[in-house]
Amino acid sequence: MPRKRKSNQKNLKPRLHIFCEGEKTEPNYLKGYIERRFPGTRLSPVRPTPKNTPIQLVEEAIREKEKNPSGDIFWVVYDREAPTKYPDALHAEARSKADAHGIKIAFSNVCFEVWILLHFQPTVAAYANYDDLQKRSKLKTHIKNYDKGTKRLFSGEEISTARKYAEDLNRRTIAGADPAWTKPYQWNPYTDVYKLLDAIDVFGEKYCVS
Repeated sequence: MPRKRKSNQKNLKPRLHIFCEGEKTEPNYLKGYIERRFPGTRLSPVRPTPKNTPIQLVEEAIREKEKNPSGDIFWVVYDREAPTKYPDALHAEARSKADAHGIKIAFSNVCFEVWILLHFQPTVAAYANYDDLQKRSKLKTHIKNYDKGTKRLFSGEEISTARKYAEDLNRRTIAGADPAWTKPYQWNPYTDVYKLLDAIDVFGEKYCVS
């Protein structure tokens, strides 16, 4: 009787997939973070995508999840953007689809640069869009000539500072918001990117550290 072949699936380690709305800022940041925390590993494919709405991004992650082992973990990273560009109904639909398929969301309101700014200072300022943040915040004081393509490795101390400031920012924003507002896309400013970093740390410690 011929021997049964062992399934290669049993030997595959789970992977953490990250889909980014932006093609530069978010992928650059996350790749830098992963390389700093777990150098030389293939912990995660960080995937920039031309998809430009939250729904499209979530749907792309869902399609990929359907093709991969059940142990894989999927995150999407996107921003609120201006309500005139992406209305609340679009964000609500994207979040509903993500929840239904077990896709995690790392979200910033109004843009990813709120998270970047928190590496250097606390803030509770609300911004209308990315251009508004660039004009009124001190981001370019902290990072000279900052733009969407800027590549910068952030220190562990800076990232710890950002985590602390982000948690405080979210508490203060939610406390001061209309009680009827219960979703992150309704809270400005807001960012929970640190939750993705926590997930990267947990995943990396489990699968990438011997």
